[in-house]
Amino acid sequence: MRSESRNYDGNGAVGSCSQHGAWGIFDEQDGQSWRTKALCSQTDPEVFFPEKGGSTRDAKQVCELCEVREQCLDWAVDHDERFGIWGGMSERERRRYKKERRRA
Repeated sequence: MRSESRNYDGNGAVGSCSQHGAWGIFDEQDGQSWRTKALCSQTDPEVFFPEKGGSTRDAKQVCELCEVREQCLDWAVDHDERFGIWGGMSERERRRYKKERRRA
């Protein structure tokens, strides 16, 4: 797992960080200022990391309304993010999207 993409509790569980929001310590210097506008930063992070076989519907509904959805998706694809819902897509959907993007 890539700890730089999420805040962990030390046991590998995803959690929120009250000081920095759901996305941990990313800031504008990291080129990720889009995260401050992300609707998911105001939502329980567990929604975006469902258990295997769990529903992704709630997370995708949040993403659908988010103004930085494209930046989020591009970041997840570019950084090979393998867990969770990013930009409204699951890992499987992002892999498919990445293949299609390479063909274009």
